[in-house]
Amino acid sequence: MTAPYPDLDPDQVYDLLVIGGGINGVGIARDAAGRGLRVLLVERDDLASHTSSASTKLIHGGLRYLEYYEFRLVRESLQERERLIHIAPHISWPLRFVLPQPKGGRPGWMIRIGLWLYDHIAGRHSLPGSHGVNLHEPRWGEGLKPGLSKGFVYSDAWVDDARLVVLNAIDAATRGATILTGTAVTAAEPLGDVWEVVLEPNADAPKPAIAVPSTVRARAVVNAAGPWVASMLGSLSGAKRDGGIKLVKGSHIVVPQIYPGDHAFILQQDDGRIVFTIPYEGRFTLVGTTDVAVGEEERARPKISAEEIDYLCAASNRYFERQIAPDQVIWTYSGVRPLFDDGQEDAKAVTRDYVLKLGRNQVPQLLSVFGGKLTTYRRLAEHALDDLKPWLAGSGPAWTDTSPLPGGDLGAGGFDGFLERARARWPFVPEQTLERMAHAYGTRIAMILGDVQGWQDLGTDFGGGLTEAEVRYLQAHEWARCAEDVLWRRSKLGLTAAPDMAEKLAHWFKATV
Repeated sequence: MTAPYPDLDPDQVYDLLVIGGGINGVGIARDAAGRGLRVLLVERDDLASHTSSASTKLIHGGLRYLEYYEFRLVRESLQERERLIHIAPHISWPLRFVLPQPKGGRPGWMIRIGLWLYDHIAGRHSLPGSHGVNLHEPRWGEGLKPGLSKGFVYSDAWVDDARLVVLNAIDAATRGATILTGTAVTAAEPLGDVWEVVLEPNADAPKPAIAVPSTVRARAVVNAAGPWVASMLGSLSGAKRDGGIKLVKGSHIVVPQIYPGDHAFILQQDDGRIVFTIPYEGRFTLVGTTDVAVGEEERARPKISAEEIDYLCAASNRYFERQIAPDQVIWTYSGVRPLFDDGQEDAKAVTRDYVLKLGRNQVPQLLSVFGGKLTTYRRLAEHALDDLKPWLAGSGPAWTDTSPLPGGDLGAGGFDGFLERARARWPFVPEQTLERMAHAYGTRIAMILGDVQGWQDLGTDFGGGLTEAEVRYLQAHEWARCAEDVLWRRSKLGLTAAPDMAEKLAHWFKATV
């Protein structure tokens, strides 16, 4: 197949082998490849197939983290929010948040202080600052219950989480990394100055795009296995086990649009938690998240409980005139966050910060990633490579803070200017489809649409604006191996897909593998 699927050379000694194709794993692989290192990333399922596609889709500092005095985390997160908006303007953009002030909620003076810190703790930034608002004004309060009159508005940003993962993997591959999905690391043993790592195709995942050798060798290993990071340590011979995780399930529901407008709400709850409502995919509202401590048995396929659905519906219904009920939920998703175990009993109070642990006192080295959040993945990768630098001879300097992610070089006028030029070049593409593709691929949209002159030139029409040309691109360049990869991670077309769309895609993949 075409790049990014180079054959694995069993005699190659990689500088770095990364276990895990979530956001932290691909971020580290990208950074390392850009520093001139030979990198292999191994993911047993699909990229972003677990926690990294089950977030609240926000790049944010974490306003509520200020209550737990996590000032360093908030500061770093806000700095990263600014960077990510600039390096990935096609998949991320600013979003205004309305924080109503209900009776019995946090006092106004506390919120003002928190928002002042939020605006200033990271220094200067491009997003608008916070201010108080009258919720009787339709701009901010339409759809809310009449009893809510005072509130605040502040800025954060939205991101397509699964595409953020894929774009980092694409860039890593472009810079020489090998990305291997559908493959599990089952064991690793230090032999002299290298790790010998045992690989095994995952029988429950689509067949890998390339032949997988039984073993590979690497000078250092990064254990970025997310919810499996602690158990993976048991497969790495001679590794220290001085870190633990607390598994916390976060669940979301998607319902028909609750309120008009393009802003989000952050809703205070009686139990001290907050719940977001966010405009989603044009005509839906995303409501989340919960915080439920879970055991290892829920890592692979976490599911929302009836109690969580009731909780999220009630959280929304306290604030909005349009009431929602469990039978109105169109889609749900859940992810298990591998939070570093800092001894907190309350799931909502467990730190969202990341901790990096070196696993050996000698070569070959091992680094394990505990915790973390989507927003800080790039900085986490820099820290990981800094920690490993003594064991990675020839590693170059940090470089990812200003380099656009693939497709993010939009040119004059930002996204709006780029979209206007796309309309002029491909006038035959329906507006909704063109905007979706422009956001998903940025300038790489030309790899799909190219010089075609009409919709009929794009091959089979699977419905919903998805054509064979796009699916071929996803298969050849983005590691898509099945219908679920396309409909739920490379896009969210599964939300509105016709009942037979997944079946059509499944037949197509079966015929082309």
